[in-house]
Amino acid sequence: MPRIKLFPLPEYPFQTEITVRTTDLNYGGHLGNDRLLSLIQEARVAFLANHGQTELNCDGVSLIMGDAAIQFKGEAYAGDVLRVEVAAGEPIKKGFRLFHRVTRIGDGALIALVETGMACFDYNEQRLRSLPPALIKICHPEG
Repeated sequence: MPRIKLFPLPEYPFQTEITVRTTDLNYGGHLGNDRLLSLIQEARVAFLANHGQTELNCDGVSLIMGDAAIQFKGEAYAGDVLRVEVAAGEPIKKGFRLFHRVTRIGDGALIALVETGMACFDYNEQRLRSLPPALIKICHPEG
């Protein structure tokens, strides 16, 4: 079976720390894939807040996740403190990608690489919207 191959970025401009809870574990006793996406959402919310934005109002649009790709590199357990690094990029007309690197702070072990495709959405009109200037700037922080 072919596997998804994700590659870490050279740098991630934002990071946050999240502790794995007992409720984040699956029957294998480690961080579950569904719970990892929940942790990624927490990191996304913190990333957006760092830019003065929210998922429901990001320069006038809401954000919805269109897709997600996860490549597990290791296991995480209850009590592990994870560093979730975040970068935005690959802007297109109505969306962009978020790139995440998840490492365990205690030993630096790489736990996962995650990419999510975010779409700009208008919940009132139930349609996609164009990428607003604030998101273009977040995707191109150097200029």
